Amino acid sequence: MTIDQIINKARENDPETDTGLISRAYEFARRVHGSQKRETGEPFIEHSLHTAYILAQIRADGHTVAAGILHDTLEDSDYSEDDLGKKFGADIAALVAGVTKLKKIKYTGEKRYVESLRKMFLAMSRDIRVILIKFADRLHNLRTLDALPEKKRLRIAKETLEIYAPIAGLLGVWRLKWQMEDICFKYLYPEEFKRLEYKYEVERKVELNQYTQKIKNILGQKLKEEGLEFTIEHRFKHLYSIYKKMRTKDRKFDEIYDVFALRVIVPTVFDCYKTLGIIHSLWKPRANRIKDYIAVPKPNGYRSLHTTVFGPENKITEFQIRTKEMHEEALFGIAAHWYYKHDDDRTKPFKQPRWIKEILDIQRRTENTSDFINKIKFDVFRDRIFVFSPKGDVFDLPEGATPIDFAYAIHTDIGNKATGALVNDKMAPLDRNLKNGDTIEIIVDKKRRGPNRDWLRFVKTSRARDKIRTALKDSKLNQIKRIIPLRGK
Repeated sequence: MTIDQIINKARENDPETDTGLISRAYEFARRVHGSQKRETGEPFIEHSLHTAYILAQIRADGHTVAAGILHDTLEDSDYSEDDLGKKFGADIAALVAGVTKLKKIKYTGEKRYVESLRKMFLAMSRDIRVILIKFADRLHNLRTLDALPEKKRLRIAKETLEIYAPIAGLLGVWRLKWQMEDICFKYLYPEEFKRLEYKYEVERKVELNQYTQKIKNILGQKLKEEGLEFTIEHRFKHLYSIYKKMRTKDRKFDEIYDVFALRVIVPTVFDCYKTLGIIHSLWKPRANRIKDYIAVPKPNGYRSLHTTVFGPENKITEFQIRTKEMHEEALFGIAAHWYYKHDDDRTKPFKQPRWIKEILDIQRRTENTSDFINKIKFDVFRDRIFVFSPKGDVFDLPEGATPIDFAYAIHTDIGNKATGALVNDKMAPLDRNLKNGDTIEIIVDKKRRGPNRDWLRFVKTSRARDKIRTALKDSKLNQIKRIIPLRGK
């Protein structure tokens, strides 16, 4: 890896990038790291360059790329954050300092594990770019795991799979998430990885390539006839996501139908909907498999149209339809923030994602360390569903959430006074598991004194559980207060 490759990529992303700043960062890092070597035997500066290049690949801004080059300089020298600020500006210095603090995190022992997570989320709440640099640093470290002892290899892989990959997904940085997951899968489950890789790469990929080419030819001809500009790509599901689906759905590899999808990239939103209509005119759509994430984006900003059809030979085939901007955002998530911002607002910070506030709120409410870990794993890192209020407001909840979880997500009083729920205009039990796309209306009784203790058996979110317990505790205290004065008489 060379500094010229990084500069060229950064300039390709933004012709106005301060490439001189990136060059100065490289010269400084090269002096600081000197003859230092990594476990692989290569010069340490190579790691700094690879980290920066990964950031440039995901369209991170110039300051983040420069900070990627510098990310180990505070740890490996006597320079302070103030010293770095004088050389490269306060913004870059703060990013490097943030990553340096994360570098000291060790996920060993329950107390240290929780404290480490707390520090990481606090760093992210200050500037989300810190975690992007950490992702890039971690991905390059994963690529060179072979140089480490087995125990350390497995610790890093497990930590990445449980913490970093889910956060990358929440931030929409799918390009890094998939790469991290597949490398970790290879080290943590080597036999399963080898079996799946063989079935996928050897047995199916040639057949799938031929099939996707057939689809491209048919659809491409029709889009040309309609006068649309377009690019058709296909992507194969990554090995770890197939493995997860096989495990959670209890299916064999041959029973996973969505191992591939075709992406149609068109210039405008209007073209997206027109393309959807053309696809449905060619092949019959599968019921309940049309998703409009353009009208209602996912909380991480993801936008696209999804449809699943019965394609040639009646094979189930998934399409994703989006503009180029949506496609970049789908791959790079929040890292595409500056790339698509106008020149006058590129210096403004990211809007903090709602789930970071949710984690910090869980930390404030939770004293027991193991409870905290369980809550964030379920409330935040678990697969999410997207449900709607009757007014069309979108709420994201963990998979398995119930109408009571939804009620408390709206407001504490709605939860405490809930007596029933309409799900898709039909009465539903309060312990029903909600599904993607459900519309929920909570029926309340203003005279109701508080929640039912039995709700604690089925609610899934820590917010609902904590609010129910607080209300029950307050109710008991009020009863005691009423009894004591009576006895005093």
